[in-house]
Amino acid sequence: MKRHFDRDSLLRSIGLIEPGDLVTYHGSIPELHGLWLAIPCLCRLCTHADEMGLPVLRYHLIDPWEELSGPHHVRPESITRSAAS
Repeated sequence: MKRHFDRDSLLRSIGLIEPGDLVTYHGSIPELHGLWLAIPCLCRLCTHADEMGLPVLRYHLIDPWEELSGPHHVRPESITRSAAS
């Protein structure tokens, strides 16, 4: 019998971060530690690195409550997909 896995459960189980996922930031800026929405960083530096074929996946973090300005160029190692998402 073939098992059925839904896409979201699979991504959650391996910890991949999709655009719009709720994440916990635990990077080098302690005052910004906490919950954020992650989207791919589309700044000029990150876009240029992508165009040159460099494997630089970075994120821009957005405050889900729209109260704070979030960090840009965040490395995947600095965020963890939230269990609350």
